[in-house]
Amino acid sequence: MIATALLVLAVVLVAFQRLFELVLARRNERRARARGAVERGQRHYLSIVALHTLWLVSTLVEGLLRGPELPAFWPVPLALFLLVQPLRYWAIFSLGERWNTKILVLPGEKPIRRGPYRYLDHPNYVVVVVEILTFPLIFGAWITALIFTVLNAAILSVRIREENRALSEISR
Repeated sequence: MIATALLVLAVVLVAFQRLFELVLARRNERRARARGAVERGQRHYLSIVALHTLWLVSTLVEGLLRGPELPAFWPVPLALFLLVQPLRYWAIFSLGERWNTKILVLPGEKPIRRGPYRYLDHPNYVVVVVEILTFPLIFGAWITALIFTVLNAAILSVRIREENRALSEISR
């Protein structure tokens, strides 16, 4: 019973985290568009939203179907999941108003090279990869972890290619 309550609470908390980020992204998008930003890579955006939504739903459903007990190894994926959260917010704060869930190109702006962007081109995607794998594993939802890790890899290959193209566009 406690594990079920923890599963539901965790899914709700991650959903609220994502919704908060979408609100922040929407605000940043309005500001960027007001400054002349142009969106790139629109075709895959709905796939990303669908993937993240279905990942949470699948984690909840598989976790409930697996039963009320947490797996013996739950502290490991939990630790990994929590370990990457500061990187997520370091990336968001480093980009400031330029952080977004969409690919927005601001003509004349140079790419950000502070914070984690000094070391990684796409630090937030490191976080997403770890989250999609580890969060379901906390609750024994290994099928969700496997399927959505593969789907996420496929969509990130498209997304990163589009972002790199957009970054090269503004770097000229």
